[in-house]
Amino acid sequence: MRLARSWMFVPGSSRRRLDKVRELAADMIIYDLEDAVPLQEKVGARDMVRLALRENDSRLQYVRVNDPSTPFYLDDLNGTIGRGLTGIVLPKAANRQQILAADAHLTQLEHHLNLPCGSTEIVPLIETAAGLYHAYDIASASPRVKRLAFGSVDFALDIGARLTREGTELLFARSQLVVISRAAGIEPPIDAVFADVKDAEGLAHEARLARQLGFQGKLVIHPDQIPIVHDAFSPTAEEIAEAKAVAAAFDEALASGSAAIQVNGKLVDYPVAERAKRILREAKALQHPRT
Repeated sequence: MRLARSWMFVPGSSRRRLDKVRELAADMIIYDLEDAVPLQEKVGARDMVRLALRENDSRLQYVRVNDPSTPFYLDDLNGTIGRGLTGIVLPKAANRQQILAADAHLTQLEHHLNLPCGSTEIVPLIETAAGLYHAYDIASASPRVKRLAFGSVDFALDIGARLTREGTELLFARSQLVVISRAAGIEPPIDAVFADVKDAEGLAHEARLARQLGFQGKLVIHPDQIPIVHDAFSPTAEEIAEAKAVAAAFDEALASGSAAIQVNGKLVDYPVAERAKRILREAKALQHPRT
């Protein structure tokens, strides 16, 4: 099981930030060639990111390329695929055709570079009403799509919503992405960034809510946010202890011909036992993060 709790954005035009990637405790690195990079620095940022990918190739690394409607998009794909790249984050993902086009172009590049076909992931960033409406088609368009990510700031702008600390205006969209991901047979989605880097309490609340809804991780924009997100998306000692008790008792019950028992006064059947085993897999992954 591969941990995917924290996805850290690193501006592709910042040499200082790029040099510190090896020190980051994030599960995933996203080199940003889109919003974090001024227009006049797009080409230079692409070159710096390509070098960073090679220097940190032991990590799981993604690149947020520019929007497919921009003149930078194809150059971003051509300039970053190769050594060290796990996948691309595709902004403004709005329909199935965008995924198919990206898939086809990546296949050509992989063939040209003698890379395994299909080895480059695509993480569609759902940040518009059209993207949410077509999310199932996007999620099921290609085997390269293993999970979706949510872009709340652009999404709220697109639908005219006002972002609040409580996040009620985004609850429908978040829940939709979780349900759609499950229906499409891909991994749980990645939740949006929390913009106020000084509000640790607010981040913790939002991250816990995202986990409760069914997300597997969160986009982050500052190193201080990483441990807070890890804490929210990691099972607690109490959850692990309870999961061990439930899994052991259920396996014992199955061996004796029963599939519904009580553990500490709570009903345990197949769904409850599976949730317990999932928690134990997460706990094991924390002990062996590279497995």
